[in-house]
Amino acid sequence: MRIPDLCLIEGCLRVAAHNGDHDLRPVEAWDFFGAADLNKINKAGYATPRGGDKGAYQNHVYRNNKVIVPFEHLDYVDLTQYADGYVVRLFPDQYFESPGVVRQRFAETGSPVVGRDAFVLYRSHASLEAFPPLADWEVRWLSRDGRPVARRGNRAVDSGEYVLRLSNAGATRPKRYEGPPQGIFAPEYAPAQTNYECQAMLSWLIVHARSSPYTTSQALHLKAILDHSGLLGDRLERAGVTRNGLSICPLCLRVIDYEELHKSVDFSQVDGLLNAALQVEGATRSTKVNLFHLEPLVYEALNHRPTSVAWGHATCNTLLGQRHCYSLAELQEAGRKIGFLDEDDELVTFGWISEDFKMIRSPHGAVWVQLSDDMSADEQAASFDATQDRPLAPPAAEEHEQ
Repeated sequence: MRIPDLCLIEGCLRVAAHNGDHDLRPVEAWDFFGAADLNKINKAGYATPRGGDKGAYQNHVYRNNKVIVPFEHLDYVDLTQYADGYVVRLFPDQYFESPGVVRQRFAETGSPVVGRDAFVLYRSHASLEAFPPLADWEVRWLSRDGRPVARRGNRAVDSGEYVLRLSNAGATRPKRYEGPPQGIFAPEYAPAQTNYECQAMLSWLIVHARSSPYTTSQALHLKAILDHSGLLGDRLERAGVTRNGLSICPLCLRVIDYEELHKSVDFSQVDGLLNAALQVEGATRSTKVNLFHLEPLVYEALNHRPTSVAWGHATCNTLLGQRHCYSLAELQEAGRKIGFLDEDDELVTFGWISEDFKMIRSPHGAVWVQLSDDMSADEQAASFDATQDRPLAPPAAEEHEQ
């Protein structure tokens, strides 16, 4: 079936000879989706950090928005990657040396300036009392064209120096939430076109879920966009995102059933997560299959990219944590086999291991994931009982027998 030609005038990705305006990011490419799938694709384009309000984060806004960069991450973050702007978040004890005395660092050239490209976030009554705002400071507020506005948006300008996110702490310390959200969680940032390409990729993978109600013939415009961006071909199979054309979970490599995209997750059925069901029962809105990143979202790089997104099981996401999800092809190409010596001292290999020792896969893709790193010398020392100068461990076997 012939893929339609794209317009490409001024970068337009609509079908050639279209009516109306040009569009760099036409969502009409997946407008054949039902409401539930349209909603899932929209949510995939949002930055939604857990517990974001307490940190003055925006929730459920698109990823191409102003970001908050924590001061403690500033030395190893490339601020130029945030094309939609940034603001530095400071805690009171980071900014103040003592009440009313600003640390010397903030007088240096190139340091963030509170009220311009930085703000101070108060998250407890204790911090507010220990390091109160300076006399001429005011709570952050927004304006547009010189007029105060309630919500951030195009042309909104920030004024003020600090934000309050104080929880209720007794009758004399009521909850105080003052100042608007300041931006999104920086690791979730993506430029507008990148974010769109991620949504297009995820839409393609919905079409190719097992028992999907959609056909490839409905998605020819979508296919043309992805092909134009170089996102199809054998890349998907090699990355462990599809197998034989069907969408799979990149960690466990099981085929994604379409219904899993919308059914609620049940953690109680997963080995190693037996307590999780108690934690989320009646509270979670997570589905069995969610947005999955092959590379973890970090401050050092923008990893929300179309080559790094897929659909994966929520339980697999939990097990993977902040690790790169190595595909079987990646590990085989690296050639680091792993095995053991049998009773005849013969080496028996059973899979391949990543160079960072965090993942092993068998020839058929069974996966082992490192759940914790080895303890450092300091951590090992801390595990000793200081009073008895011995490890905090169960009694030895012979002690049980006495």
